Amino acid sequence: MRITRRQYLQGTAALTALGAVGMPAIIRSAAAQTALPNLASTMIWSTYDVGSTGYVEASAVADAFGKRYGTRVRLQPSGSAIGRVKPLTDGKASHAWLANELFFSVEGLYEYCAPEWGPQNLRTLMGRVNSFSVVATKVSGIKEPKDLKGKRFAIARANSSVNIKVEPILAFAGLKWEDMEIIEFPSYGATMKALIEGKADCCGVAPAAATLRELEASPNGIGWVALDPANKEGWARAQKAVPFVEPFQETIGAGLTEANPVWMMGYRYPMITVPADAKPEEAYAMTKAVAESYEAYKDASPIMVRWQASKAGTPPMDAAFHDGAIQYLKEAGIWKPEFQTWQDASLKRHATLQKAWKEMMATDAAKNAELPALQTLWDARRAEALTSL
Repeated sequence: MRITRRQYLQGTAALTALGAVGMPAIIRSAAAQTALPNLASTMIWSTYDVGSTGYVEASAVADAFGKRYGTRVRLQPSGSAIGRVKPLTDGKASHAWLANELFFSVEGLYEYCAPEWGPQNLRTLMGRVNSFSVVATKVSGIKEPKDLKGKRFAIARANSSVNIKVEPILAFAGLKWEDMEIIEFPSYGATMKALIEGKADCCGVAPAAATLRELEASPNGIGWVALDPANKEGWARAQKAVPFVEPFQETIGAGLTEANPVWMMGYRYPMITVPADAKPEEAYAMTKAVAESYEAYKDASPIMVRWQASKAGTPPMDAAFHDGAIQYLKEAGIWKPEFQTWQDASLKRHATLQKAWKEMMATDAAKNAELPALQTLWDARRAEALTSL
């Protein structure tokens, strides 16, 4: 199903209203139906801030749970990555609806490279497909990853979630950050403004960003870096750099239409996340509930069609799937042998990094290191560990 930008924005506005009504009160159903075995009667889900797409999507699913199963869900929004992950690891939230902070947490990156953190043992149940690529001014002539060499790339250093998704696009063409002219800006929005003002040629973005409409209408014009799905070597390099990406054809956003789609990089947001030691029967029930209540929430917004289990229950994700989720996905005929191959590789990666962190933290150098030094130690140790995979 193709989604127009107008449908997307109208649906998102409607969901935002739904989310605002539901926060902070518990979302209830006026007429509870049949309870689902092993699905808790009350749950707490940590999410992005009120008004974010992750929050409003969680609101729609929670409302469907109330109507179909009589389950009451309280959404716990947070504007920080730690604020979404910590309630889950502390056992104060049953599920977290996460973005790339899930990858950072299972890899021990950024704020998770700290003595009290390190690589976390988390699992996914389902996750909606999003898209990402490098947007460029049309006058720059940039059309594919190799064209980025030598170009002025706008970056906000503090935006780790964006920057981590640029790396596979560079790897697609065998490029590195130093192959471009990096120009720093204070925020994500400022990187896009830089293209409009002619201060940069390109930057990494999600195509639904509203500012891109200004770029599209500007004299500089808009273009997208296309990632050819037939370029197997390019995608192999991209997925080696960041394992949670896949080819995805986008039609929604500035410079994009159903008649003029672009192959971009698909990733998942939000991803329904649980601890690895979550009870299999509960993970199974949650996955089943999201999948089988689809008809009750799919019309809340056009983007919700991407929560169909056949789309949202497939890899890649930022972490391996929980066994309980896989059990349901197998029963539903969704899980394929190639998905299990991805799962096995992901579990091996998680275990390798957890072991490497534990060994590093046992050394005097790590025990005595302040945070910047510890991050330097982990960067080297992590890179070494990943070469063994």
